[in-house]
Amino acid sequence: MENKSSFLNLLNDFVNNYLPFAVGASVNTIKSYKYAFRLLIEFMFSKNGISADKLLFTDLNYTTLLEFFDWLEKTRGCSISTKNQRLSAILSFSKYAQNRDIDAASVFRTSIVKIPLKKEKGKSRAVFTTKEIAILLRLPNNQTNIGVRNKVLLSLMYATGARAQEICNLTVGDIEFSDKNIRLKLNGKGGKVRRVIIPEICSKMLEQYISRRKLLNKPDCHIFSSQTHEKMTISCIEEIFKKYVTLARKENPSLFNESSYPPHSMRHSCASHMLESGVSIVVIKNFLGHQSIQSTQIYAELTQSTIDKHIIEWNNKWFRNTSEELEISSSSENRIPSFLSVD
Repeated sequence: MENKSSFLNLLNDFVNNYLPFAVGASVNTIKSYKYAFRLLIEFMFSKNGISADKLLFTDLNYTTLLEFFDWLEKTRGCSISTKNQRLSAILSFSKYAQNRDIDAASVFRTSIVKIPLKKEKGKSRAVFTTKEIAILLRLPNNQTNIGVRNKVLLSLMYATGARAQEICNLTVGDIEFSDKNIRLKLNGKGGKVRRVIIPEICSKMLEQYISRRKLLNKPDCHIFSSQTHEKMTISCIEEIFKKYVTLARKENPSLFNESSYPPHSMRHSCASHMLESGVSIVVIKNFLGHQSIQSTQIYAELTQSTIDKHIIEWNNKWFRNTSEELEISSSSENRIPSFLSVD
């Protein structure tokens, strides 16, 4: 008979030892995995009356797991992407558990591997135009502390192409000051670190903001804080974007036509505008901290107006002398056959 504590014992070892030390998973990845199992435990108690300390591997059969993922999507409103993340976390644990207690975890492992990742419908990535970026950056009120903070935050996200979490993690110690341009150390996904130079105007803005908050000699302090916490959260950045996009739409009804603009839209926009300006895709890849060029190609999407502009330039460059080329000499030394006449 299965030991009643084997599920929780193995799960505890999985998230607290195996993931951080054997796999080297990032803090955010571990948080995501933990949350997946919190949801599974919540479901098993609310729908099946099984508390966490009574949960057995054999309770997690194929039918129950299908009901769990259906509950995630329909009751909790999880997106397909989020649902797939939860499935990946549980799949990973099932393999770990089976390798350590094959008798107890075999039903669980056999059941979870039968559940496929759900395909996502293709969706467009929200990208601001350069005009929309200019409008957004003008909206925050420079006369208030919150307005100054928001202006610097939006400007920095566009200048660096940083993820929201990277902005939240940014401390005074991550800033390398110089005469003109500031270099930022961004702590990205998977513990990867990259250094990004920001433009002179943005550098001055950031330096003034740090001075205003009297943070210069406090290397451990976070650059951006909320009204209640020393370190800003992603949800706070999401609210900032929502606020200014809503305001921008009211003032410019013909612009900002995407259904929503999450913070990651600024990263998409940065990559797209760099590509449109002629920056090499390889340079953009390193700038954004991508592991593969395929990731960069997904982020950096050209707008139709830019595509049209480049096509027109190409046409003008290669076909501008067409009429001249048709004016070929018909002297006796170079007699052109009549069937090639263009008259």
